[in-house]
Amino acid sequence: MTANAVADRLVEFVHALREHGIAVGTGETVDAAAAAEAVGLADRERLREALAASVLRGAAQRPVFDGVFDLYFPAAHGTSEATADDPGTPAQLRDRLLDALVSGDDARVRALAAAGIDLFGGYGAAAHGQGGQGGEGGQGAQGAAGTTSGNGRSAARLSGWSAYQTLSEVRPQALRARLRDAIREARADGLDGASADALADREAAAGIESFTGHVRAEARRRTAELRGRDRIARHAVAPQTDLVSFTSATAEQFADMRRAVTPLSRKLATRLAARRRRAARGRVDLRRTVRRSLATGGVPMRPVMRRRRPGRPELVLLCDMSGSVAGFAQFTLLLTQALSDQFSKVRSFAFVSCTDEITELVRAGRDEPENLAGRIVAEAHLTQVGMSSDYDGALQTFTDGWADVLGPRTSVLILGDGRTNGAPPNLPALRAIAERARHVYWLNPERAESWGTGDSEAHRYAREVPMFECRTIRQLSHLVTRLLPD
Repeated sequence: MTANAVADRLVEFVHALREHGIAVGTGETVDAAAAAEAVGLADRERLREALAASVLRGAAQRPVFDGVFDLYFPAAHGTSEATADDPGTPAQLRDRLLDALVSGDDARVRALAAAGIDLFGGYGAAAHGQGGQGGEGGQGAQGAAGTTSGNGRSAARLSGWSAYQTLSEVRPQALRARLRDAIREARADGLDGASADALADREAAAGIESFTGHVRAEARRRTAELRGRDRIARHAVAPQTDLVSFTSATAEQFADMRRAVTPLSRKLATRLAARRRRAARGRVDLRRTVRRSLATGGVPMRPVMRRRRPGRPELVLLCDMSGSVAGFAQFTLLLTQALSDQFSKVRSFAFVSCTDEITELVRAGRDEPENLAGRIVAEAHLTQVGMSSDYDGALQTFTDGWADVLGPRTSVLILGDGRTNGAPPNLPALRAIAERARHVYWLNPERAESWGTGDSEAHRYAREVPMFECRTIRQLSHLVTRLLPD
């Protein structure tokens, strides 16, 4: 690549990082360019580490960085394992993969991943065996538009490349037992039986994971060259944990979110405490300030502040535990419980079609957060029948049974999407909550443009109390520190 091409690629790379929530400033971009010039492009892993050191601020950003880096600075593939000696069938490819993993030959594992994509990963007008090869010059996936692939086969136009399709055909997990036995025999000399088995099992799992990662990276690389890197970067690279939508997160992403609760709660507690210290100074007492200024010729040299009485607010959470909203509610419950020292009292309530208090369940869930939502649904009385939310019954049972928890020092957070499944919205009950509490805020995990569509009554609820879109940890963190009272 020419110097101008490298500069253009680096700018595109930085832009993609910004789109994924990694703040890369102009100075850091200049540093990255200097680092790339210093280490060169010959050693891809040195380039990766140099750019990471230049633009990243924390380890949590590394998975996103690596995914974007693999798209914009892909490993060059001149020919694949299929070029010189075509495996032909999934079983043959697995046999060769076994040899490569036992010998620790990562270059050959990567080549076999490319061969698997060649043979089984193409989809569209051409099916298996129609893929192309190529490196940075674009004679691989781009060559699918009518050139000849690296393995000599004519490449018809493809729609893309599928890692899932390739892995479904190759089934690398089927190698696990054979690979474990081969590694034990090759590298476990001098270890007792249990230790040798554990070592072999770990290495077998790591080897299969390495091959799987190479397949996914190769599929992304080729599809990016076929459809455009920017488009694939937006959709194929998993976002940072704090930018994952609560309503679409996978089980693995929710596990990452739960692990983020403790460090996030410390950060938010520090912010709330600092804000409370500033607020304790109070506002300027204009009358007393003017009176004091008479001693200095009318110049207010020393403002007089109205002192505020110290006191921590009370917090009440009212959470919809139905459907995909339950994940959002579960995370917020864990976070606010971790912040409980910042409030004089925290009480938690959950509902589906009726409301029940879950304060003790949430407190116990700090030690076992994995299935908090499931325990709440199983142990609390949240519904008469079914698991469809009914805001009419839920709001009414809360005002009927727990109106006494609301008062002039109480802030209420309602967590839900406002979808009533055709039931009345019960706006009078919401007004009653707003009249008794100091503040009521509604956090909605749906996009604002979806409010009022279908069975959503969110637009009507938003006229009664302030409603905020809250789809990610980053949005939730901002709202907690902004909305919760001093």
